[in-house]
Amino acid sequence: MSRTYVYLGVFEAIVFFLASQLGAFFRFGWVLPPDVSPVSWVATGLFFAVGMSVAMLSMGLYQRGAQEQEAGFVVRLGLAFVLGLVLLAVGFYAVPFLFMGRGVVGLSLVFSFIGISLVRELFARLVDVESRRRRVLVLGAGVNAHSIANALEHGRNLGFLVVGYVQLPRSQVTVDHAKLLPADRSLLELAMAHSVDEIVVAADDQRGKLPVDELVDCKLSGFEVLDLLSFFEKELQIIKIDLLHPSWIFFSTNGFRMSMGGRLTKRLFDVTAALVMLSVAFPLMLLVTIASLIESRGRDPILYHQVRVGQHGRLFQVHKFRSMRVDAEADGVARWAAKNDARITALGSFIRKTRLDELPQIFNVLKGEMSLVGPRPERPEFVQELSAGIPYYAERHRVKPGVTGWAQLLYAYGSDAEDARRKLEYDLYYVKHAGLILDLVILLQTVEVVLFSKGAR
Repeated sequence: MSRTYVYLGVFEAIVFFLASQLGAFFRFGWVLPPDVSPVSWVATGLFFAVGMSVAMLSMGLYQRGAQEQEAGFVVRLGLAFVLGLVLLAVGFYAVPFLFMGRGVVGLSLVFSFIGISLVRELFARLVDVESRRRRVLVLGAGVNAHSIANALEHGRNLGFLVVGYVQLPRSQVTVDHAKLLPADRSLLELAMAHSVDEIVVAADDQRGKLPVDELVDCKLSGFEVLDLLSFFEKELQIIKIDLLHPSWIFFSTNGFRMSMGGRLTKRLFDVTAALVMLSVAFPLMLLVTIASLIESRGRDPILYHQVRVGQHGRLFQVHKFRSMRVDAEADGVARWAAKNDARITALGSFIRKTRLDELPQIFNVLKGEMSLVGPRPERPEFVQELSAGIPYYAERHRVKPGVTGWAQLLYAYGSDAEDARRKLEYDLYYVKHAGLILDLVILLQTVEVVLFSKGAR
């Protein structure tokens, strides 16, 4: 948390308190019920403000970069309000002196949501973006350090900025020399002078070159110290294959494991959401069916069924609305979809851009072959080829494939092995962090992808 976010937290706590008072005013007017004293009501308002602020804090809404991803922010804000309601219910039960009726609670939450939304909008417009980003000091100035500079150059809305690079002894410099920090001060002094949030170890060769004692000093002084792979995981939400080594997987303290409860919750969510989607999307599916019959004059199939690789390498048939000519692979050779692919029909182009061709996969979800969220299922021919050339490619099959996914959101449509390699970095991130909250974020962001036809071919 930066000082700016501390001030924001205090201001929003005041908003929560005022919302509770406004809720009571709309419920009771100027006169409180006879069994509620002014002191009790003020204490209740303060408890409401503290409880909601704790919920906001617990969901990471006062950390730098909390608002950089709008979909993630909305999900976290909604969960914070749910958690806050639970905390309030427990508090009101444990301390009878505090009292707030259900009507007042409901009104207070509505006013709070409106107030917090307005405050965050003003905050985003008025507060300097750089002051809301994590300040990073990079130990190293060579090839690995340049990969961070390259991410900053090509990335948008990243939640960090680099305050400078520290060159290691007998090491090359590939970053901008203007960003090099003087070597006449210790690492801790540099971190304190530049108000650093985290230090990234990006040395090209760590043998005998790392200032181990200085790094320990920084760690014990409260600065977060990350290796380059963990830094990219945290900031870009990917796991860089070029940096990945087995020991990093062995010693990862979190991730790559979903509890039985988590798996059951995910499955229950998949089934419930799929049934809701099916009921809502059925009219659209009917329209696509009619349009397909008209386009082909009833001669060609409406659906196509294709073998894909699922969880643990099991094969299954994926269902989609047909978007290509029936002779698209008449020679039996599997091909990647390309931009402006001549095999795609006029209707197929439209349903691909709007993702309507994916709707029959709801039945794959209900059958348990797919999840709503997960890595994109690929054809066995491509999987065999990619597994031979890309390390760790088979690990994407640790979870069920999805109708939508992390890679589909954040990377353009893949059309060759290099695209598959880059998408795998996002898929591995999802495999490590798979869970209900991440699924909700992905589904919410998928709405934007569908509306603006991002990544479709």
